[in-house]
Amino acid sequence: MKIINEIIEIETDSSIGIYNVTPRIEEILKTTGIKNGHVTVFSRHTTTALAINEYEERLLEDIKVYLRKLAPEADKYLHNDLHLRDVPPDEPINAHSHLMAMTLSTSEVIPIIESKLGLGTWQSILFLELDGPRQRTLLIQCCGCQ
Repeated sequence: MKIINEIIEIETDSSIGIYNVTPRIEEILKTTGIKNGHVTVFSRHTTTALAINEYEERLLEDIKVYLRKLAPEADKYLHNDLHLRDVPPDEPINAHSHLMAMTLSTSEVIPIIESKLGLGTWQSILFLELDGPRQRTLLIQCCGCQ
Protein backbone atom coordinates (compact mmCIF):
# COMPACT_ATOMS: atom_id res chain seq x y z
CA MET A 1 0.00 0.00 0.00
CA LYS A 2 1.21 3.49 -0.85
CA ILE A 3 0.72 6.43 1.57
CA ILE A 4 1.23 10.02 0.43
CA ASN A 5 0.94 13.04 2.76
CA GLU A 6 0.47 16.58 1.45
CA ILE A 7 -0.39 19.94 3.01
CA ILE A 8 -2.82 22.41 1.50
CA GLU A 9 -2.54 26.02 2.63
CA ILE A 10 -5.64 28.20 2.60
CA GLU A 11 -5.76 31.95 3.16
CA THR A 12 -9.30 32.65 4.39
CA ASP A 13 -10.94 36.02 3.91
CA SER A 14 -13.91 36.19 6.29
CA SER A 15 -14.96 35.31 9.82
CA ILE A 16 -17.10 32.46 8.52
CA GLY A 17 -16.19 31.22 5.08
CA ILE A 18 -16.80 28.06 3.09
CA TYR A 19 -14.24 26.95 0.53
CA ASN A 20 -14.47 24.15 -2.03
CA VAL A 21 -11.18 22.25 -1.71
CA THR A 22 -12.22 19.40 -4.01
CA PRO A 23 -10.19 20.57 -7.05
CA ARG A 24 -7.02 20.90 -4.97
CA ILE A 25 -7.45 17.40 -3.54
CA GLU A 26 -8.13 15.99 -7.01
CA GLU A 27 -4.85 17.56 -8.20
CA ILE A 28 -2.95 15.92 -5.34
CA LEU A 29 -4.61 12.57 -6.07
CA LYS A 30 -3.53 12.74 -9.73
CA THR A 31 0.13 12.92 -8.66
CA THR A 32 -0.03 9.87 -6.37
CA GLY A 33 -0.67 7.11 -8.89
CA ILE A 34 -3.12 5.56 -6.41
CA LYS A 35 -5.90 3.70 -8.20
CA ASN A 36 -8.01 2.40 -5.31
CA GLY A 37 -7.98 3.34 -1.64
CA HIS A 38 -9.04 6.42 0.28
CA VAL A 39 -8.06 10.00 0.96
CA THR A 40 -8.33 11.52 4.42
CA VAL A 41 -8.72 15.28 4.64
CA PHE A 42 -7.86 16.61 8.10
CA SER A 43 -8.13 20.16 9.41
CA ARG A 44 -5.30 21.08 11.76
CA HIS A 45 -7.24 23.78 13.65
CA THR A 46 -9.77 23.94 16.49
CA THR A 47 -11.87 26.65 14.86
CA THR A 48 -12.31 25.14 11.41
CA ALA A 49 -14.22 22.17 10.07
CA LEU A 50 -14.77 19.96 7.05
CA ALA A 51 -17.97 18.72 5.46
CA ILE A 52 -19.11 16.99 2.33
CA ASN A 53 -22.05 18.79 0.81
CA GLU A 54 -23.26 20.74 -2.19
CA TYR A 55 -21.23 23.82 -3.11
CA GLU A 56 -24.13 26.06 -4.07
CA GLU A 57 -24.13 29.78 -3.30
CA ARG A 58 -27.53 29.99 -1.58
CA LEU A 59 -26.92 26.84 0.46
CA LEU A 60 -23.55 28.22 1.59
CA GLU A 61 -25.32 31.33 2.92
CA ASP A 62 -27.88 29.10 4.67
CA ILE A 63 -25.04 27.20 6.34
CA LYS A 64 -23.47 30.43 7.60
CA VAL A 65 -26.81 31.64 9.02
CA TYR A 66 -27.37 28.26 10.68
CA LEU A 67 -23.91 28.27 12.29
CA ARG A 68 -24.36 31.81 13.61
CA LYS A 69 -27.69 30.77 15.19
CA LEU A 70 -26.08 27.67 16.67
CA ALA A 71 -23.36 29.60 18.54
CA PRO A 72 -24.03 33.34 18.46
CA GLU A 73 -20.86 35.40 18.74
CA ALA A 74 -22.50 37.85 21.19
CA ASP A 75 -23.46 35.17 23.74
CA LYS A 76 -21.56 34.86 27.02
CA TYR A 77 -18.88 32.14 27.02
CA LEU A 78 -16.37 31.29 29.76
CA HIS A 79 -13.61 30.75 27.20
CA ASN A 80 -13.88 34.44 26.30
CA ASP A 81 -12.91 35.58 29.82
CA LEU A 82 -9.34 36.18 28.66
CA HIS A 83 -8.41 38.01 31.85
CA LEU A 84 -8.93 34.75 33.78
CA ARG A 85 -6.43 32.67 31.83
CA ASP A 86 -2.91 32.86 30.47
CA VAL A 87 -3.14 33.85 26.79
CA PRO A 88 -0.99 35.58 24.19
CA PRO A 89 -1.67 39.32 23.72
CA ASP A 90 -3.38 38.74 20.36
CA GLU A 91 -5.73 35.97 21.63
CA PRO A 92 -9.11 36.32 19.89
CA ILE A 93 -12.54 36.20 21.53
CA ASN A 94 -13.65 33.02 19.76
CA ALA A 95 -15.54 30.55 21.96
CA HIS A 96 -18.40 30.61 19.46
CA SER A 97 -15.99 29.42 16.75
CA HIS A 98 -14.81 26.48 18.86
CA LEU A 99 -18.41 25.46 19.57
CA MET A 100 -19.37 25.63 15.89
CA ALA A 101 -16.35 23.49 15.00
CA MET A 102 -17.26 20.88 17.62
CA THR A 103 -20.68 20.33 16.05
CA LEU A 104 -19.07 19.61 12.69
CA SER A 105 -16.04 17.45 11.90
CA THR A 106 -12.30 17.96 11.63
CA SER A 107 -11.88 15.25 8.99
CA GLU A 108 -13.47 13.50 6.06
CA VAL A 109 -12.55 10.19 4.40
CA ILE A 110 -13.36 9.80 0.71
CA PRO A 111 -12.96 6.57 -1.27
CA ILE A 112 -10.60 6.53 -4.24
CA ILE A 113 -12.10 4.46 -7.04
CA GLU A 114 -10.20 3.98 -10.29
CA SER A 115 -7.97 7.01 -9.52
CA LYS A 116 -10.91 9.34 -8.84
CA LEU A 117 -12.62 10.61 -5.69
CA GLY A 118 -15.74 8.55 -5.03
CA LEU A 119 -17.95 11.61 -4.50
CA GLY A 120 -21.57 11.78 -5.60
CA THR A 121 -22.82 14.10 -8.33
CA TRP A 122 -23.45 17.14 -6.12
CA GLN A 123 -20.88 16.42 -3.41
CA SER A 124 -17.87 18.63 -2.78
CA ILE A 125 -15.31 18.66 0.02
CA LEU A 126 -15.92 21.88 1.93
CA PHE A 127 -13.49 23.58 4.28
CA LEU A 128 -15.25 25.82 6.80
CA GLU A 129 -13.44 28.75 8.36
CA LEU A 130 -15.14 29.68 11.63
CA ASP A 131 -12.71 32.24 13.08
CA GLY A 132 -11.11 34.09 10.22
CA PRO A 133 -9.63 35.56 8.32
CA ARG A 134 -6.52 33.47 8.89
CA GLN A 135 -3.86 31.31 7.26
CA ARG A 136 -4.95 27.65 7.56
CA THR A 137 -3.61 24.22 6.64
CA LEU A 138 -5.20 20.92 5.74
CA LEU A 139 -3.40 17.60 5.88
CA ILE A 140 -4.26 15.39 2.91
CA GLN A 141 -3.35 11.70 3.23
CA CYS A 142 -3.88 9.46 0.22
CA CYS A 143 -3.66 5.70 0.91
CA GLY A 144 -4.12 2.86 -1.50
CA CYS A 145 -2.81 0.62 -4.24
CA GLN A 146 -1.61 1.43 -7.72
